[in-house]
Amino acid sequence: MSRKFALAGAVALALTVTPLAAGTASAATEQEAAVTTVYYSTASAPTFRSVINAGAANWNRSVTNVRLVERNSGASLRYTEGNDPRGSYASTNGHGSGTIFIDYTQARQYNPTRIAAHETGHALGLPDHYSGPCSELMSGGGPGPSCTNAVPNSAERSRVNQLWANGLVATSAERAVETIYGF
Repeated sequence: MSRKFALAGAVALALTVTPLAAGTASAATEQEAAVTTVYYSTASAPTFRSVINAGAANWNRSVTNVRLVERNSGASLRYTEGNDPRGSYASTNGHGSGTIFIDYTQARQYNPTRIAAHETGHALGLPDHYSGPCSELMSGGGPGPSCTNAVPNSAERSRVNQLWANGLVATSAERAVETIYGF
């Protein structure tokens, strides 16, 4: 008799636990689906590939709703390098696409990882705030060359997570507008 009850109990327990496990997997899948991936290319900025990847890694460790992934083919965000009297800048719509230019001269004067992470912040939707402290990544070159912080602060992380909460769905009119931001 006890074997019948044990078997019935085991079956009942299995039926009770299985939906919980499936529910947990489903919730995790939904959360993963909410993350938007922005593909970026370093093919036109080989000198700065490692610092661009470090800047992207700083963002990936800091935010949860968007992921930056290097992929040279089909990338919506391109990094380039060269000399420009304007210095480094991002030409972007703030919705994960555009071009980020890293200037050789400026990268020798300022921390290049900070430059890359700062300009990437524009592609994620953040504006400049030059009067901010060094702890604020989007203060760019405002705090001076001694500032080496390349990590977004809590307000910047929060704003990017807020902007990308629903995949940062841009209207076609918004996608067409590009703004140029300097470092």
